[in-house]
Amino acid sequence: MQKNALKAYSSPFSGDYWRQALTDFKKPRILCFAALMIAACVALSYLPSIRIDFTDLYKAKVTWGFLARCVCGMVCGPVTALVFGFAEDTVSFFVKPGASPYFPGYALTTMLGTLFYALFLYRAKPTLPRVFFAKLCTNALNVTLGALWSSILSGKGYLFYATTSFWKNLIMLPVQTLMLFLLLNALYPVLCRMGLAACVEKRRGREPWEA
Repeated sequence: MQKNALKAYSSPFSGDYWRQALTDFKKPRILCFAALMIAACVALSYLPSIRIDFTDLYKAKVTWGFLARCVCGMVCGPVTALVFGFAEDTVSFFVKPGASPYFPGYALTTMLGTLFYALFLYRAKPTLPRVFFAKLCTNALNVTLGALWSSILSGKGYLFYATTSFWKNLIMLPVQTLMLFLLLNALYPVLCRMGLAACVEKRRGREPWEA
């Protein structure tokens, strides 16, 4: 694996981390990559989902858009992730409208979900714990905010949607985590060589995610 000049960060709790994220937001190369991931999300929405039925009540389905959102967060950083989330949700709706009218709450969920991917994976090696906690946070958003938006749009009780969504997202968590872990680690060496990810190598006495 070739080294690049990108600095890795062990956590997002530093001023340098956010200054770098803001700098990346201004780079045409990063913005082009984010636009490519929007196109990927739209294309992936046309792939058939895989249904997983455990009971008549608790059913889940595997969709594919979260893969591109996660890659975008990992490469582009948290600042770009927020703009990407709004643009991707809006473009996806108008390219492939659903039965419900456009609702900005879903754009907020996508923005925050891509932000969580970035907070855990931007300028870091996609280890299994990082991928798991990133997906755990996005699934928690799906339960809490998703249930709120469904309740507002349908008029049914919040707890009804939250309970159903909780079990669906819990069922899908290990499946989605594994999918992301395999994808990101397959892409990681390529992204490093392209200068789109910070190469992190394990060195004696240091953790593998440290710069």
